[in-house]
Amino acid sequence: MKNVAVVGAQWGDEGKGKVVDLYSARADLIVRFQGGNNAGHTLVVNGKKTVLHLIPSGVLHPGKICLIANGVVFDPAVFFEEVDSLVAAGAVGPNPHQFIKVSERAHVILPYHCLMDRLREEKASKGAGKIGTTVRGIGPAYEDKVARRGVQVIDLLRPEVLRRKLEHAIEEKNVLLRHYFEGPAIQLEPLYAECLKLGQRLRPFVADVRKLMVEALKAGRPILFEGAQGTLLDVDHGTYPFVTSSNTVSGGALTGTGMGPSAISQVIGITKAYTTRVGTGPFPTEIEVTEKETAELIRKVGVEFGATTGRLRRVGWLDLVALKYAVEVNGLTGLAFMKADVLQNFATIKVCTSYQLDGRTLLDLPSCVEDLERVSPHYEVLPGWGSFDPKKAKNLADLPRTLQDYLQYVEKFLGVPIVLMSTGPGREETIQIKDPFSDSCCCN
Repeated sequence: MKNVAVVGAQWGDEGKGKVVDLYSARADLIVRFQGGNNAGHTLVVNGKKTVLHLIPSGVLHPGKICLIANGVVFDPAVFFEEVDSLVAAGAVGPNPHQFIKVSERAHVILPYHCLMDRLREEKASKGAGKIGTTVRGIGPAYEDKVARRGVQVIDLLRPEVLRRKLEHAIEEKNVLLRHYFEGPAIQLEPLYAECLKLGQRLRPFVADVRKLMVEALKAGRPILFEGAQGTLLDVDHGTYPFVTSSNTVSGGALTGTGMGPSAISQVIGITKAYTTRVGTGPFPTEIEVTEKETAELIRKVGVEFGATTGRLRRVGWLDLVALKYAVEVNGLTGLAFMKADVLQNFATIKVCTSYQLDGRTLLDLPSCVEDLERVSPHYEVLPGWGSFDPKKAKNLADLPRTLQDYLQYVEKFLGVPIVLMSTGPGREETIQIKDPFSDSCCCN
């Protein structure tokens, strides 16, 4: 039995929640390894929609162990909102701490992180440099982590350590608040009291997550590593500075959990049949201006609105140059192909196979974001695939021939097999071609 990592291969919002939910049936442990509650994973099971921000999508499978690892920045208040919602919906039992564990080493998002995030975006919106964050405090929390002034989950259970760390952290924050943002200072005592309260409720959920994973590896229990956001939002390998604050590529699954490279056998990248992006930053195949009606149609049919913020997602054609880059930096062994059903009845479908820049043809993603902003996409125009009934498509052979040809075109261009094909939002609307946990073909 193998261990599998699932990562976004575009700018996020590719449908990772559905894939993680499906693959969770094959895993014993499902672990979230980076990001925070800026991610939103939407699942549709038996017609009911569930949106998760912190807890791994596998929680909807009874008996699975869901872990929030050290690479995550963790907002306790949001976590408990999510837990309470799952309990109320009957998705988990009355003792959720038996199946949901949070790493002692995860860094905590505190109210001042969200405040700093919002104030920075507001200040940037008056000039250049707005990133378009979710203002959930993610970036400032990672900033404190790297600057060695962060508060970890374990600190919430240790009053003396917690007070000392909060004093150290807010000293600098208050200088910025008073003199740069011209706002009120953070008061230590109410913040300290609230953190102690959250810590006491969190206590039964706190664990040495790395040790739990090591024990699972030794016992041969399969693990599913769940990523958030997408490859092109990676802080090192994405379209910097228009990125998130963590490593969203598959390598982040190792540092974000404390596992070695041998722990992961397969890496599955999630991609749509088209491309979307939320927030600002370069987007070579965007069609919001050039093909406005098409963009609006795709957004409406595909329900392209952020699960976390509700923001409209920018829409464009499939970018195979960027997707090939994602294959390389993640070491993808397979692709999960999502939302081809959204493009039903299009007469033709465009795919970007290269860029043009200053009279040159580029086959790779430029490292310089200023260059990426100036490229023009070169498209191949392929036949559309008419319509099909997602509920009746149980095998690839049940799909229109032109759609099968399209999938083969993508596989050949990228050199990576498509192992899963989504035909609709529901759990049952899926064609599983290969099982990454065993490399066997799936019977549909």
